Amino acid sequence: MNNAHERPIKLGRISYTNAWPVFHHFDPDTLSVPTELHSDMPATLNRKLRAGDIDMAAISSYAYGVSSESYYVLPNLSVSSFGRVQSILLFLKSPLEKVLHGTIALTITSATSVNLLKIIMEKFYGGKPTYVEAEPSLEDMLEHADAALLIGDHAIRASWLNHGYRVLDLGDVWNIWTGQWMTYALWAVRKETVSRHPEAVREIYESLLASKRQSYGDFGPLVDKAIGQIGGTSDYWHRYFGALRHDFGPEQQSGLRLYFQYAKELGLIADEPRLEELPIPFLLDNLSNRR
Repeated sequence: MNNAHERPIKLGRISYTNAWPVFHHFDPDTLSVPTELHSDMPATLNRKLRAGDIDMAAISSYAYGVSSESYYVLPNLSVSSFGRVQSILLFLKSPLEKVLHGTIALTITSATSVNLLKIIMEKFYGGKPTYVEAEPSLEDMLEHADAALLIGDHAIRASWLNHGYRVLDLGDVWNIWTGQWMTYALWAVRKETVSRHPEAVREIYESLLASKRQSYGDFGPLVDKAIGQIGGTSDYWHRYFGALRHDFGPEQQSGLRLYFQYAKELGLIADEPRLEELPIPFLLDNLSNRR
């Protein structure tokens, strides 16, 4: 392998806790290839990967669907849930019947969650609300809206408040209506990066998988970090991380394909993308079967 890269491989890391199990034990300093970590909100990483400003990233599933022709999916890595996700929440100030034809304030940090909400509101419930973008502050969002969508750590913190609003967990609603998994984020790599630096991509990918395996062996370090940075209790965070899955097997892929199908039916994407995984020659034997 030629390690003389023109620049380091740039890897985008979602800042939210739901991606911590994949990134927590990942240390770029242990790799033989120069690797830079870029932590940001999903929407920013989506944009940077599409523009080629970074090479690999955890991105919104919807963003993969929009630009799938430029990416490979890194196998067996995702942020998924079968039911409640606890961090993609719709807070209802008004009754659901009013919300369906009222105004919903949207966080602008994740494309997957916004379009999942549109699928739920319009396809499942038959509504047609007006959507307005807003900064992720619950009370400010609800000042002029009937409901507000928060995701990630903003949603978690808001869920702990005694605000009296009805709360819908979008992962739970999706599962009730479809019986399927929901995949919120994927790990993707630009095809041109794979062509230029295949061994570097492989090494980074293997290190991400190793980090995930270590996290699933003991959530304790993640729980301690979450309590220190965000708050909450040990019991809460153990339940939170335990409800998430970071695999991307046939069941998760089936749920994501249904999401893309519904998104196309509503005109949210032009075509249903093909989930094109990193080619097998770049992987170790049986790598995709390991956590």
